[in-house]
Amino acid sequence: MLIKNGVVLTETGNFETKNVYTKDVFITKEESDGETIDAKGCYILPGLIDLHFHGCNGYDFCDGTIEAVKELAEYEAKSGITSICPASMTLGDEALEKIFAAGAAYQKNPSEVGADLVGINMEGPYVSDSKKGAQNGLYLHLPEVSHFKHMNECANHLIRLVTLAPELEGSMEFIEALSKEVAISVGHTCADFDTAKEAFDKGASHVTHLYNAMNPYTHRNPGVLGAACDSSWVTVELICDGIHLHPSTIRTTFKAFGEENIVLISDSMMATGLSDGQYSLGGQAVTVKGSTATLADGTIAGSVTNLFQCMKKVVSFGIPLATAVKCASMNPAKKLGIYESYGSLTPGKYANILIVGKDLELKHVILRGKLLY
Repeated sequence: MLIKNGVVLTETGNFETKNVYTKDVFITKEESDGETIDAKGCYILPGLIDLHFHGCNGYDFCDGTIEAVKELAEYEAKSGITSICPASMTLGDEALEKIFAAGAAYQKNPSEVGADLVGINMEGPYVSDSKKGAQNGLYLHLPEVSHFKHMNECANHLIRLVTLAPELEGSMEFIEALSKEVAISVGHTCADFDTAKEAFDKGASHVTHLYNAMNPYTHRNPGVLGAACDSSWVTVELICDGIHLHPSTIRTTFKAFGEENIVLISDSMMATGLSDGQYSLGGQAVTVKGSTATLADGTIAGSVTNLFQCMKKVVSFGIPLATAVKCASMNPAKKLGIYESYGSLTPGKYANILIVGKDLELKHVILRGKLLY
């Protein structure tokens, strides 16, 4: 395939007018036979990677079925998210085993028109009761190495991220034992600065949806945010749907952490792509009205915005397009340990490519070298 005349986002973060070539499922350096797409007047961007979302199009990863994973993958792909790492919730062991097994089974026989399943995000059950948010408090579990290893075996070792509250008993031992095996994310926590900093120093390297489900930053109690900002190796997630965070908060966070350390996520739930109504998240009832999803008590329950839409929101808030795309493609690829194959339009990587108008409307999706639409 030849994609010509477009403005290409390069691996160095610059836009250049040049051609992009693909052969089979990969981006190549040289022209090859096949279809030609004229991208004049458009951007050519790497496919996005969502490492934290729960559902969309009426399905939830926690449905625990191959059908659900297939539906998630296909919706995400046509929305410009060509690689996915869906998130579980705080549920009982039997339910989690089923969820992780379904993910592993799907990856062995994936949809030809679905986003690549590049991992699983285990969000819970190792979280704080007081900061559980939309997580189900009935199934909270202290961090335990043997428990995680069992769940990862059920997932055929697909778990790439796991969230924990570092103030919980056993957290520091968990981090020391597993931080080289899985990326450990601090989240759903009431940890103070010292506790969070100890967790990062012991090997935690990520923060689950910064600001949400944690104590706020104050000048005398900087908490998780301050500890993360003082730890240069730590990446932080931002839900940029325009509901979870004020635009000024997003701009301030980019100034504090820099574009290298920010990962855009959607944290989307099953109503994404659908109309207002009654839905569920992790087995709990959710009401969706407009762009907001809430539990019965008013707690925000994920978003109803996919990652491509979140990326556009970030640009509308004043973040440069190249930076926004990097934080939704390159950075999550690096966090998941898949940057050799994903996250940029570099020859040798999978040909997951977006053609986007100057108005940021999605024109075409190329998935593994084939024109999806």
